This record gives sequence, C-alpha cells and structure tokens, in this order.
Amino acid sequence: MTKIKFGTSGWRGIIADDFTFANARLVCQGIADYLKTEGLTSRGLVIGYDTRFLSEEFAAAAAEVLAGNGISCFLGRHPIPTPVVTFAILQGQRDGGLTITASHNPGTYNGIKFAPHWGGPAPTPITNAIEEKIRSLTPEKVRRLPLDQARQSYLVTEIDPLEDYLQDLATKVDVSLIHQAGLKIVVDPLYGTAVGYLDRFLAEAGVEVETVHNWRDPYFGGSRPEPSGEFLSHLGQRVTATGAHLGLAVDADADRFGVVDSLGRHHEANLILSLLLDYLVETRGWKQGVARSVATTHLIDRVAAYHGLPVYETKVGFKYLGDYIVKNLVAMVGEEADGFTMRGHLPEKDGILACILVAEMVARKKKDIPELRDELFAKVGPVYTRRLNLTLAPEAKADLWARLKKPPQTLAGQPVSQHVTLDGHKYILADGSWLCLRPSGTEPVVRLYLEADSPEGLEKLRLAAEAFLKGT
Repeated sequence: MTKIKFGTSGWRGIIADDFTFANARLVCQGIADYLKTEGLTSRGLVIGYDTRFLSEEFAAAAAEVLAGNGISCFLGRHPIPTPVVTFAILQGQRDGGLTITASHNPGTYNGIKFAPHWGGPAPTPITNAIEEKIRSLTPEKVRRLPLDQARQSYLVTEIDPLEDYLQDLATKVDVSLIHQAGLKIVVDPLYGTAVGYLDRFLAEAGVEVETVHNWRDPYFGGSRPEPSGEFLSHLGQRVTATGAHLGLAVDADADRFGVVDSLGRHHEANLILSLLLDYLVETRGWKQGVARSVATTHLIDRVAAYHGLPVYETKVGFKYLGDYIVKNLVAMVGEEADGFTMRGHLPEKDGILACILVAEMVARKKKDIPELRDELFAKVGPVYTRRLNLTLAPEAKADLWARLKKPPQTLAGQPVSQHVTLDGHKYILADGSWLCLRPSGTEPVVRLYLEADSPEGLEKLRLAAEAFLKGT
C-alpha cells in the first residue's frame, strides 16, 4: 500500500499509481474513524470535486465510505470550488467537508483535501491523527454503502451551493462600483471548477466578460491548471487582443488566483496581496493586522507599517493562516502561492473573491496594475521578489539542510542579521533583503524565495544564493 501522507494542503498522488480507489477509500475511512473518535458525526460532511479525470467517481466512492459509517453526506451535483465547499460547511453548520482535487497540480494528479467544521484546511494535529487511523486500516476494514442505497437511506443528498455562494460574495464587494466602471475583463478558469462562478458574478455585476478555457478538459490543455505567469500566456493574449482592462484567472479548484494587466503582463501574488491590503484598509477602514506565511513578501509588512498595523508570520500553508480569520484577528491573510482571504469571509483561500476584489480596486482607482504598483512603491518603497524551484537528489538535499543550519556571516555583501527557522531556513540581511529555502509540502522540490529592494539587488542575491547552495 502507498504510504499516505498529508502535505500543506491535503493528500495528493498520481492517478492509478498512488491515487487509486482503494487508497482513496482508506483515506475516507480514516477520516470517518477520526470523526467518530471526536464525536463529530451528527451534522454530516460536504463533498466537492474538481474537473479531473474520474473526480466525480472518486467523490461518489468517498460518499459510499462515509455513508457506510453512518455519516450523512452532502454531495456536489456539479464540480465545486474548494472555497465553495468551505462556504457550504459553514452555511450548513456541518462537521466538515472534503474535496476531491489536486488543486494546481497537473492532470495526472488527484487528491483529497479535508476541512474540519470551522472550514479551514485541517491543521497538522488533525491530519496526523487521520494518518494514524489510516495506518491501522486494511481494505477489508473499509465500510461502504452503495450509493443508490445511501441515497434511499437519505445518507447522501445532492447539493448545489452556487447561488448562495454568489449571493454571499455580493455582500462583501462593492457591486455597484464595479457596475458603473464599464470594465472589460477576460476570465480564465483554466478548465476548472470556477466556470459559472467568477465569470457569471462579473457579468451580472455589469462587466463585459470574455471567458476562455471554460469547458472541462481533464488534461487542462496539456498544461498545469496553475494561475501563474507561465500558464497564462493565452489569457494575456486575449486581454491585449480585446482591449480588456484585466485578465483574471483561478486554478482548478479555484482557491488560487492570477492577475494579468491591460498589456497582458502577469503580476505575482506578492504584489497583488500588498495592493489588496492597502486597498482594504483604506476602503473598509479595518484596523486589524495581517497574517502572511514566512515565504511571503515583506512588502506586506511595509504596507502594514504605513497603516500602523501588526504583522503575524506563520509557516507555509493556509492551515496556519485560516485560524487568524476564524478568531477575527486580522483584516486579511495571504501567502505568495496565490492565496488570499479576508475578514468576515472564509478561513480558506478563495481565488474567486481575490479576483473580484482586484476588479473592484481597478474600478475604484481607475488605474491599471502597474500604476497602482508605482503608487504603492512611492508610499512604502520598492520590493522585488522571485521564487525558484530546485530539484535536488536526496543526498544533496540532506547535505544542504545540514549546511543551512549554520548561516553564513554575509550574503551578497550584506551581513546576515537574522536566521528564521519557523519553516525551512530564512536569512534576513542587514538591508532588509532576504532568502528562504524550504521543501515543498505538495511537490518533490525545494523552494528558494528571494526578495530585495531593486531588480539589481535581487539578481545579486540570486547569484550569492546559488554560490552558497553549491558550497562555493
């Protein structure tokens, strides 16, 4: 049996290799056993799924296992974005929910995300407990009730939370402002679950919308359903070809966001998150602080300092950030991997809301993203970031981790002033620039994050980081 291990956002594997029906049923039985141990079986679970190969069949298999354990299921009638699963959990006061998805990973992958009753991603103590339950299982111990019987016993009910979710979004953004702005926006759901969500909301808000990749393709066009620059070239081309103000994208399960300006250029989440923090504080008057992951830009810190707000730093993964929303401690939370949510919304990242807020910001400011960036830099100073993925052999990774524990005295001509070991190894230099190295929780790579106050400084830091990593 494949060793089942939850990462920063659920368990993922290659379809028909790691991610099989047998393994998915073991995971669902482990979740059921955990819920029964905790006495959380009376209010049922929401089950959503994305547009990958066999996702609805895996969702049905999950429902059969949960129903076989006497747990009621509220199964999506259609593919449902992860944030909408969270919305349905909270709206129905359920005991939790799970989504069959591998998020932004290629179409060869699928996975299972589990959310407890408060809606955020399951924290490590819970996933550890579920893993422990799974380790004690064999396929023979999995309880199943055929789907037809589960429906007849009212243990499985189909739901479609689309309308309620869109109505809720309308209470959290300025729809009338968007309506009056005369915006033209190209939307790219990347063949995923946001079809009929993001495009419909904007169209009903008075935006002239063109939607691309708005049909189901389990291969995601032969690419990754990830809303980062390298996968949004077609979106950028349509923006420039149509004279649109913006291009907005989300990943396969719609929890990540991507933004393209009127010239078809992608802008990374680090900048967009900083712009949104500044915008939300100015327009909503919120005085709470902001939480970000250790690998996310310190431009957020500069914006927070400008407004006199505290900053909370967490490990990478939204399961560490969502708690700040649950406890109403912050105005917003964000992570550089295209993750955002805000006060009064969900404790799960929501790419749909992030995109709509960017549209609202552009509508109010009547300025393109580069102009908004330049204004922000004029207020708090410029910041430039970069993320690189390193593929290392196991022995090289072990050697690197041993060396990282003892930071160099200088990097890129600057003293190393702080060594942060919250998640991986982060070296903050005397001039405020920094680098961070940590293993990915969802992919077999090591992430290298870099930040400096100029493009030249960023390149200098990159060269210094590469020399240090090579041990030269």
